[in-house]
Amino acid sequence: MFESIKNEIKAIKARDPAARSDIEVLLLYPGLHALIWHRPAHWCYRNGHPLAARALSQISRFFTGIEIHPGAKIGRGILIDHGAGVVIGETAVVGDGCTIYQGVTLGGTGKQTGKRHPTLGKNVMVGAGAKILGPCVIADGVKIASNAVVLKGLPAGATAVGVPARVVRINGKKARDPLDHVNMPDPVAQEISRLVTKLDDLSKKLDAVISEEGEDG
Repeated sequence: MFESIKNEIKAIKARDPAARSDIEVLLLYPGLHALIWHRPAHWCYRNGHPLAARALSQISRFFTGIEIHPGAKIGRGILIDHGAGVVIGETAVVGDGCTIYQGVTLGGTGKQTGKRHPTLGKNVMVGAGAKILGPCVIADGVKIASNAVVLKGLPAGATAVGVPARVVRINGKKARDPLDHVNMPDPVAQEISRLVTKLDDLSKKLDAVISEEGEDG
């Protein structure tokens, strides 16, 4: 357990420039405290002690402002930076090396049973206020922008922004996938736009003809 805490502290210091010493991180970082509380809570949950598990998770929430359901699977080397308002659901999975900022929700949708929360791969970065909802799979190395809302899986190395989130880059390059048949432009909307432009041109020409006839008359 102590070795695990040392590794968590090392991971936090490597990614947070505000972390000046091990003792500062150990005593004053709520993200680390939430992870420490989660380990025994998860053990209780897996070994048939759901009440004790939820009690530990609620104590952690009270002191840290971070709510991690005891059923969630949390990897190693996680940085929950600031942490206020972070919510991680029961069937969520967070891979090693992930970075999660304040206000992030890894939540479910509706009243589904079974796997209903997101799975984050390794080294995923989730920006402040972002929401990832449903049993979607976020692959390794994905970056999710602040306040984005993710409702479906994202490929490895992608950068996603917006509501709902869309992929704008993959491994640092603009996303242009010729085989993507999900995020295609709407052909009906495009045709309507073309018709509106054509009608506008015809209207201008008609006005010009009417104006010329008026001058001749």
